[in-house]
Amino acid sequence: MTKQEALFTYTIRLADNALILGHRLSEWSSYAPILEEDLALTNIALDLIGRAQALYKYAAQIEGKGRGEDDLVYKRAERKFLNDLLLEQPNGDFAVTIARQIFNSAYELQLFEALSKSKDETLAALAVKCLKEVKYHWRHAYDWLQRLGDGTEESHSRMQKGIDDLWMFTGELFEIDEVEMMLIEEGIAVDNSALYQKWNTVVTDAITNATLARPADGYMQTGGRKGVHTENLGYILAEMQYLPRAYPDATW
Repeated sequence: MTKQEALFTYTIRLADNALILGHRLSEWSSYAPILEEDLALTNIALDLIGRAQALYKYAAQIEGKGRGEDDLVYKRAERKFLNDLLLEQPNGDFAVTIARQIFNSAYELQLFEALSKSKDETLAALAVKCLKEVKYHWRHAYDWLQRLGDGTEESHSRMQKGIDDLWMFTGELFEIDEVEMMLIEEGIAVDNSALYQKWNTVVTDAITNATLARPADGYMQTGGRKGVHTENLGYILAEMQYLPRAYPDATW
């Protein structure tokens, strides 16, 4: 694997994460519990889609094969997507969505803070912008975690179930492989394994403050970064890619 190939893969992973989570949150549009929350989730989704577009554009430049953002989004097969499994999980009820946001936003706070110091100037600049957005994403998720966890008996039980059900997807966030290793040595990528301790402290404190219980560590389901996904991604891509694949030569 060359440095260029590793950088392309790393950038695609970041882009796919933003795209898939952005798509999931956009599914709440007009379905959120209250109007203000409908707007909040839609705005977070827009942040993520904007991030994805910038990262796909950079990935296409790195690859240098004439592909653009649309090609990377609409013309790749499921096994070519490298997003974390956590982000493709269904929205479930509102508590499940908040659990997913808590886990991911706490991770992204550490990730983009570290990535802002990357020797790759483009990734570093994007990380600085993303960090500003993620701070809001975290505050939003944290506030709802507290309301639901320390709310009614039903909201408490639903929030606990959301945390319990998604916990097994959190281990993948901190994996590293040959792609990261090559770029870590170059001062470009972030060592995800080094982020775990702080993430664990932040998430555990948030869960405890909400009168909830942190799940015990156990089996973790992984594979997304290698293109091995749950059945959920296929349904997302079927919806997302239908028109571009049905009319491949269409232009806007």
